[in-house]
Amino acid sequence: MARAIRLAEQGLYTTHPNPRVGCVLVRDGEIVGEGFHHRAGEPHAERNALAAAGERARAATAYVTLEPCCHHGKTPPCSDGLIEAGVARVVVAMTDPNPLVAGQGIAQLEAAGIRVDQGVMTDQAMALNPGFIARMSRGRPFVRCKLAMSLDGRTAMASGESKWITGADARQDVQRLRARSDAIVTGIGTVLADDPSMNVRLSAAELPGVASDAYLPQPLRVVLDPDLQISPAARLLNLPGETLIVTASGDAGRRQALLAVGAEVIRLPRHGIGIDLDLLMEGLAERGINEVLIESGPTLAGAAVAADVVDELVIYAAPILMGSDARGLLNLPALTEMKDRIALEILDLRTVGADLRIRARPTRIIQGG
Repeated sequence: MARAIRLAEQGLYTTHPNPRVGCVLVRDGEIVGEGFHHRAGEPHAERNALAAAGERARAATAYVTLEPCCHHGKTPPCSDGLIEAGVARVVVAMTDPNPLVAGQGIAQLEAAGIRVDQGVMTDQAMALNPGFIARMSRGRPFVRCKLAMSLDGRTAMASGESKWITGADARQDVQRLRARSDAIVTGIGTVLADDPSMNVRLSAAELPGVASDAYLPQPLRVVLDPDLQISPAARLLNLPGETLIVTASGDAGRRQALLAVGAEVIRLPRHGIGIDLDLLMEGLAERGINEVLIESGPTLAGAAVAADVVDELVIYAAPILMGSDARGLLNLPALTEMKDRIALEILDLRTVGADLRIRARPTRIIQGG
């Protein structure tokens, strides 16, 4: 199963909206076939492993990181393929949260006389697909919020100058975060101040475990623009890939100008000074978006944390001090007393070049000190 998980990781940047899955076939203590899911619309991991094994798959044990699918989509069911190949046993790391499967694949295998064992390396298998699991079980994507700060918690000088707080290695790491994300979300303030590209600027050869000729899709660029202030000449509107402008404005002229340069424009209700983030995430899930990366200033980042839509914070801390007049990390004006503070669970702490990277999960708002 550990080998199957490593195989699945090779699809980290290429399979969305499908899950990352790996499969290893073993007979008489020897690996006779293995495979992983490369890209949506192409054969799944089990089918690739069976093709590699050929007749040697008969009476073999299949180790699969996710319950084999049992429904017809762009490819035929993997459960049928395993049955037809004559495998004797299937070991599944986790059941598929997709309601179209959700235990039915396992039931089909067992009905065909195949022994099925479950729950091997489940935590590691779940870590492969946090977005797919969130979308299928909660109807929303897995949301990361990326932030960069000085050690005194500042993100920009008082003038707004912010390039560059972190070093080249940290910025390269952010590119890998972008590459694994289905959508990158930012606010209009960031677009007006920085005119960002919001794209992946890495080749497949620069990503770990990915074939150098792999197809890397650009994430959907999402701009939250309540008053439709974005210019049709904005850089992100003139790059390859799709851009979605989310607004509360009904200005038909501005909307038409954006449609003319290829943007999609949708309206959502306001929430405070911004957009309703719960509705946004529900809408992105309906589009098949598994993983979202928020890259924004402190206003949107703070609003996302306050709205409890952030599953993980990824904070890059540079070994610099920027002073008390510089801008802070998150705008959270409602936190006025210690009882209001938001608790974080540190998931990972490591250096990336000269900078520190902190991965943390918001846990709950602490009540009563």
